[in-house]
Amino acid sequence: MSLLFKEIDCQPSPLGNISLRRRRLPAFSDRDIYEVKLGDEFLMSSMFVEAEEALSDLGLAAVQGDDLSVVVGGLGLGYTAVAALKDERISEQLVVDALDTVIGWHQDELVPLGKILNADTRNRYVHSSFFDLATDPANGFDPQNPGRKFDAILLDIDHSPTEYLNASNASFYTTENLSLMAEQLKPKGVFAMWSQNLPEESFIELLKTVFDSVESHIVPFYNPFLGNESTNSVYVCVKE
Repeated sequence: MSLLFKEIDCQPSPLGNISLRRRRLPAFSDRDIYEVKLGDEFLMSSMFVEAEEALSDLGLAAVQGDDLSVVVGGLGLGYTAVAALKDERISEQLVVDALDTVIGWHQDELVPLGKILNADTRNRYVHSSFFDLATDPANGFDPQNPGRKFDAILLDIDHSPTEYLNASNASFYTTENLSLMAEQLKPKGVFAMWSQNLPEESFIELLKTVFDSVESHIVPFYNPFLGNESTNSVYVCVKE
């Protein structure tokens, strides 16, 4: 197999075959690029991680206080989770992912950031559907402490509020189910979410039916393939 491309792992999942690949591209010199694909669809690439990191930075900047407990929905390649742990106020972080294969890549350190997450005692993996746990506040995100409330929930799973990784995820984006998730936040708790698209006004209005404060941020990053700037966005919401 070429040194410029290697498939590190490929496993079946409830959503289809999921694969981890490493490649080198001329635009990135000798840097290793890691990619996650679900079937033929790209889920994550280490080429562009600015917005995944901004999800943590912007979300946690809106959180008050210390000794924070945080939920990260969606592990990906670990960039959101690692960025969150740079905040010294965090005392515990739960990373929820429905795919045990993805968690295994980090635990086995097949991806670069697995070593950082495994070494940080504040970090804990939870193998479960984020959306199932989000809409079940009686049990909640922490299997060791049912009904526990958190200071922040950071979500990066679907491509956008209207483009879903799995069609069943669409039901989460309603006042009813967002409210069930918000019950798991402490007062003044923060919900932040990544999107590959520019802010959508209809989603902002939906968030306002649940949260006291809603802001959207456009996150720019340089795209060497296009030779210009691309953008993602981050929504940041504060509970009353």
